Amino acid sequence: MPWGNIFETIMLLCFAAAWPASIHKSWVSRTRKGKSLAFMLIILAGYLAGITKVLISGTAAYMLIPYSVNMTLVTCDVVLYYRNYRIDEGLPDIFG
Repeated sequence: MPWGNIFETIMLLCFAAAWPASIHKSWVSRTRKGKSLAFMLIILAGYLAGITKVLISGTAAYMLIPYSVNMTLVTCDVVLYYRNYRIDEGLPDIFG
């Protein structure tokens, strides 16, 4: 495993460790205040670019795992952003 991939994996694992806290805040606060949809979409675009790099390079397919985990976590936070948007607007909670 090349050193670049090792450090890239460490970076992605650190990001992955931070997203559950953000998801928890979104879930319990029931508001979108303090969240930036643009920020989350930019992060998703970055992870998508990372996945594209892995697919184009044809090497280090294992790097798809941390990118996919992070994309899943950010997507979860985006879904909660929209749930909280509905709550902020006085609409029914999409999760009941």
